[in-house]
Amino acid sequence: MSVSLDTCIDIAIAAGERILSIYQTDFDVQTKADESPLTQADLASHRCIADGLQQHWPEIPVLSEEGKSLPFETRQQWTRYFLVDPLDGTKEFIKKNGEFTVNIALIDNGVPVLGVVHAPVLGVTYAGDRNGALRIENGERQAMRVRPAAAKPTLVVSRSHQDEALQQLLSGISEHEAVSRGSSLKFCLVAEGSADLYPRTGPTCEWDTGAGQAVVEAAGGQVLKLDDWQPLRYNTKDSLLNPGFAVIGDASHGWPQRLAG
Repeated sequence: MSVSLDTCIDIAIAAGERILSIYQTDFDVQTKADESPLTQADLASHRCIADGLQQHWPEIPVLSEEGKSLPFETRQQWTRYFLVDPLDGTKEFIKKNGEFTVNIALIDNGVPVLGVVHAPVLGVTYAGDRNGALRIENGERQAMRVRPAAAKPTLVVSRSHQDEALQQLLSGISEHEAVSRGSSLKFCLVAEGSADLYPRTGPTCEWDTGAGQAVVEAAGGQVLKLDDWQPLRYNTKDSLLNPGFAVIGDASHGWPQRLAG
C-alpha cells in the first residue's frame, strides 16, 4: 500500500496542535534514563502520531523515540517502517523559543523516502517524497529546491550542540556566515535554499534525522556521513546512534574536499 504524503502532513499538524495545547501551560519536565528531557507534549504527540499512522497503514511498523524500545533482531526484519520523533528539540520546547518540530519519516530498505517536518509555533511545514519537496505556510504550498552554493556560504549549526570537533571541521572553510537553529529546522534551511551546509559532529539518533534527510534529498540535496562521505542510512545496526554527517545543498561544490582540507 502506498503512503500518502498529504496524510502524513495532516497527522504531523494534528500532533503539533496537541503540543501547542501543552506549550501554553506550566508543564512538568521529567528526565529520561539518558538524561534527556521529557514532557507531556512528547507523549501526547507520540500517541497522536502512532494512532494516526496505525489507522491508515496498520501493516507498517512504527519506530518512535517515545515508543517501546525494539531489539535489532525485530527491526532488521523490516523493509519499510515509519521513523518518528514526536517532539524534536525538547530543549527548545522547554526554553519556549519555538524552534522544535514534529518529525515523521518513511524508511524503505534503509533509505528515507518520505518525510514531514512540522514546526507548530512557526506554522511552517516542510515535506518531501520522490515527487519533490514542499514548504507549506498559511495553507500555501511552494515547491522548494536547494540552492547553488554561495560565494560566501551560509552554514547552519545546532543551537544546543556545538563541540570542538565541529569547530575543527569548520576551520577548513575560509569565509562563511553561521546561523543557529534548533531541531530538524537545520535540515530545512538547507532544503529551502536559505543555507548551504549543515555539518553535525555531535550525537544524534536516527529519529532525529530521518524526516529531515527525506526532505533535503527530495529538494535535491544530500546527507553524507563524515567518515566515508556515503549517504546516511537507517536500521543497519543495533545502535540507533548516527555517525557524524553533513547536510549538503549543492553537491557540485565539493564540500567533502573543502571540509577535509
